[in-house]
Amino acid sequence: MSSDQKSLQKNLLPRHVRLMALGGAIGTGIFKGTSETISLAGPAVIFSYIIAGLLLLVVMSAIAEMAIAIPGTNMKGFIRMAFGSKVSYVIGWMYAIMWLIVCIIEVIAAGSFLQYWFPSVPLWLLSVICAIGIISINTLNVKYYGEFEFWFAGLKIVMIILFIVLGAGILFGIIPSHEAHYFQNYTANQGFFPHGWSGVFAALIVVIFSYGGTELVGLSVTETKNAEQVLPKIIKGVIGRIVMFYTLPVLIICGLIPWNTISQQSSPFVQVLSVAGFNGGAQLMNFVLITAVLSAANSGIYGSSRMLYSLATEGEAPQVFSYVSKKGVPVYSLLFAAVVLIGGSLIAYLSPDRIFSYLMAIPGFTVSILWIAICLAEVKLRKSYEKLPHFLVWGFPIIPIVTAVLLGINCIFFMFSPENRVSVFVSIGIVVFLAIASMFQKKETK
Repeated sequence: MSSDQKSLQKNLLPRHVRLMALGGAIGTGIFKGTSETISLAGPAVIFSYIIAGLLLLVVMSAIAEMAIAIPGTNMKGFIRMAFGSKVSYVIGWMYAIMWLIVCIIEVIAAGSFLQYWFPSVPLWLLSVICAIGIISINTLNVKYYGEFEFWFAGLKIVMIILFIVLGAGILFGIIPSHEAHYFQNYTANQGFFPHGWSGVFAALIVVIFSYGGTELVGLSVTETKNAEQVLPKIIKGVIGRIVMFYTLPVLIICGLIPWNTISQQSSPFVQVLSVAGFNGGAQLMNFVLITAVLSAANSGIYGSSRMLYSLATEGEAPQVFSYVSKKGVPVYSLLFAAVVLIGGSLIAYLSPDRIFSYLMAIPGFTVSILWIAICLAEVKLRKSYEKLPHFLVWGFPIIPIVTAVLLGINCIFFMFSPENRVSVFVSIGIVVFLAIASMFQKKETK
């Protein structure tokens, strides 16, 4: 294999990375997962989104700091430098598996949204068709992938903004609808905190899944031009937008529809527009939902294939995954992701009703573990920097350590929650298997 085949290309522009960070975090988690989080916490779920947003801010700042201090290294490389090859092996494979699961979730979600128009077509068939489309996009040069993601993510962001404006107009009576007194929905049905703070923390693992994907910029470092200058600016702008794009729509949804009547069968966004009598708007929103979740699946295929490539280049995955085509695409990593994605889409055939609640909790747990590793890696690596970078995590070392502890508590809460029993067994099983497999890896070379 020639040397030019072994490296990825620096073809991602700042606008690509900025929209990748937003696009990776705005998918099923908001458009379909909000029904799950609202059922767990009621209107108080906005506190789950705010707490998760603050945790994410620390994690992303840690990535930016390490990327500037140790240029040319991606997120997994930081973890390897801090904790050694065995830990990076487990975290790296967990992240690749997580993104594959996320991709499956997203294409099944896309299939379920397509059933709004094609109710007689089986969910698994629609999901497989969506999977094939996403795989095709990822066979292109990374620059074109970035361009697709730019427009995919841009469309769903525009539609979320329009939804916020339209929903706020209905909520405040500016836009007339068939019902009034929407604000009573915040206090009716057991109040704003129907399940107390325990509900807020129960929803947190799903919310972290929703925000997961933003850290994808930590993998894109090696394919981004001027990453050291670009990342801090992106992070400062992206975090606030992500929190806003979640909290404002959730507040509007809980205002327009009683929280305990929101169905998990379709998107709360479509339900809101239907309830408000905007049937044409519901059709348009459904189209946007499909492009939105496919955008997140697009990011997922990118994330899993790049992590497999990173694992292979460090001897932690089969060497064939390190092969890169002339277009800059890790071909066999993408092929492996494609097989898993199409196979996973068929899960919808076996359990279409419970598939989302089972699958969504697994990436939430994995993202929590990854975020903990990033925070602790930053704490450990800072003393090894040749010089302090111009961008630093605030409140070092207290803030990153507290963030890691809170994420750890959230993982424990998740593990002891009866609703997550199936997801817990799967998540722990993956961790145990990878920990055992890491022991058979070749010894780390200094």
